[in-house]
Amino acid sequence: MSDSPRKPAPASDHPTFEEQPTAASARSTRAQRLIGLIFIGAGVNHFVIPRAYRQIVPPSFGDPDRLVAISGVAEVAGGVGVLLPRTRRLAGLGLLALLAAVFPANVHMARNPARFARIPGWALYARLPLQPLMMWWVWRATRGGADRR
Repeated sequence: MSDSPRKPAPASDHPTFEEQPTAASARSTRAQRLIGLIFIGAGVNHFVIPRAYRQIVPPSFGDPDRLVAISGVAEVAGGVGVLLPRTRRLAGLGLLALLAAVFPANVHMARNPARFARIPGWALYARLPLQPLMMWWVWRATRGGADRR
């Protein structure tokens, strides 16, 4: 045993009040993780069940195979990007652009319910307002307040 008094740990080992995790930062972190996983999962699904995604591409948009592959890669990349603090903001912007780009597919589905008979007509329309909400959620989770950690 030493007679010298214990040295306090360096200040960097003790978080200051401002560095303490808050309920808001914990919610933000959960949102980021959930968004990342949702987009990674959806992107992977583009390659696991591509037929379902090809069907919703409006005919005037071009080659469904190519668009499904591009959007699948974009979703996976965006989801991974949201999970990484250094790329979170850019990934958020990319996901916002992606969500805006795929909105016409949702409109196409709602306007052509006979092509999507397995989905109730009301559900095809109900999902339309969900897209802007998803965009808001992505924007909120990937903006400055979410990156302060």
